[in-house]
Amino acid sequence: MMPEAVLREFDVVVIGAGAVGENVADRVVQGGLTAVVVEAELVGGECSYWACMPSKALLRPGTALHGAQTLPGAKEAVTRTLDAAAVLKYRDYMTSNWQDDGQVKWLDDTGIELIRGHAWLTAPKSVEVAGLDGNSYELQARHAVVLATGSAPNTPPIKGLQDVQVWGTREATSAKDVPGRLVVLGGGVAGTELAQAFARLGSTVTLVARSGLLKNFPAEAASLVAAGLRADGVEIRLNTSTDSISENDDGTFRLQFADGSSVAADQVLVATGRHPALEGLGLESVGFEPDEAGHLKLTTDNSGLVDGAPGAEPWLYAVGDAAGKNLYTHQGKYEARATGDAIAARAKGELSGAAADWSRFAQTANEHAVPGVVFTDPELAAVGRTLEAAQKDGYNASSVELPIQVAGSSLHSENYEGWAQLVIDEDRKVLLGATFAGPDVAELLHAATIAVVGGVPLDRLWHAVPSYPTVSEVWLRLLEKYGL
Repeated sequence: MMPEAVLREFDVVVIGAGAVGENVADRVVQGGLTAVVVEAELVGGECSYWACMPSKALLRPGTALHGAQTLPGAKEAVTRTLDAAAVLKYRDYMTSNWQDDGQVKWLDDTGIELIRGHAWLTAPKSVEVAGLDGNSYELQARHAVVLATGSAPNTPPIKGLQDVQVWGTREATSAKDVPGRLVVLGGGVAGTELAQAFARLGSTVTLVARSGLLKNFPAEAASLVAAGLRADGVEIRLNTSTDSISENDDGTFRLQFADGSSVAADQVLVATGRHPALEGLGLESVGFEPDEAGHLKLTTDNSGLVDGAPGAEPWLYAVGDAAGKNLYTHQGKYEARATGDAIAARAKGELSGAAADWSRFAQTANEHAVPGVVFTDPELAAVGRTLEAAQKDGYNASSVELPIQVAGSSLHSENYEGWAQLVIDEDRKVLLGATFAGPDVAELLHAATIAVVGGVPLDRLWHAVPSYPTVSEVWLRLLEKYGL
């Protein structure tokens, strides 16, 4: 017999205790409301245990070693290759060995209640939870339910894929061993980063992409990353479709491609993108139906409020990957802060209607300045619009590009290769976007983000003098080339 449901009431119910859900709950509690988060897996979510942290922990040692190998005096002292076992141990440390005790303590210290279990909507402001403790919970939200359930991996239509056990990104970032031959399916950020990480750990890697490599970035920048992968021995096969995959008697795999060729692998990593994880959340019970392809999608306003939720008062919100706008942890946390503040303000009667752009309740940066870094070696960092996107959005836009060849880059390493681009709104004379590619360019990105968010006029930006000798001097060269 099922136990009787435990009835609980909170101001805000958050489904998902990843970084995004934690931030929403934190902000509403700071705003004087009560909050509970429901989580079926580890508190801290994908980023802490299977994405951002472990993948960067796998990448950073190789980048540091390669950096030393490119600098006279240091390269002569480097006599060994990466110690794969030590790198995996470092990765384990950075994921807290997949234990969430520290994050659970933070919730408790912050005044946020945690229920471990699977949650779904049953009616407006009503959530049912099948607790991992064996109890059933019925939660009532006085003000809001927030979906912070993250994203799930896409499954490409490859014959035989459902019949074999291959890696997704989770299995790759938590791997206990380094495969001899690894085939990576996917030319996006995750596939590119993990291809290089495992190549530097000792795998023979083949990267296969149906279209281009890092196709959402300028081609000049992506080409530098491709060159870095090839220098590490990665075979890159672009514009190549995978027809089928099968497992051999010895546990290895055979992949057949549309062009008739094939390749053998000891392990296969499928990294072909992600989609909002909205299945099983009971959205159908509050009026949301899957599209023709069977996918649930939500539309949110600039405070995270879901369009079309039933009821006279706003109550349903989606943030982070679940909202489907920008699948970056840092951007999801930004959305969470704005949404949490908006929920608290609406509960107090301090906010009605739409949130004003650039207010603390609005996710306005989503439309103008989303920063992202590909942590390969060389790195690729971009914010805002590309030139093509700016022109498509109706801006009178131009761009200025340069290789990164300044005193700071020459001192950084021998044969430093980099590329930089600024995208400019010619009507307002402000930046719409920026892209940098090269070793350690990620640290250039926040200056560009500030310039885009702040709408800093170029003639004022000209007075932001970069320190000498740093790689940031490329800012000066770009503005000079533009004509300032």
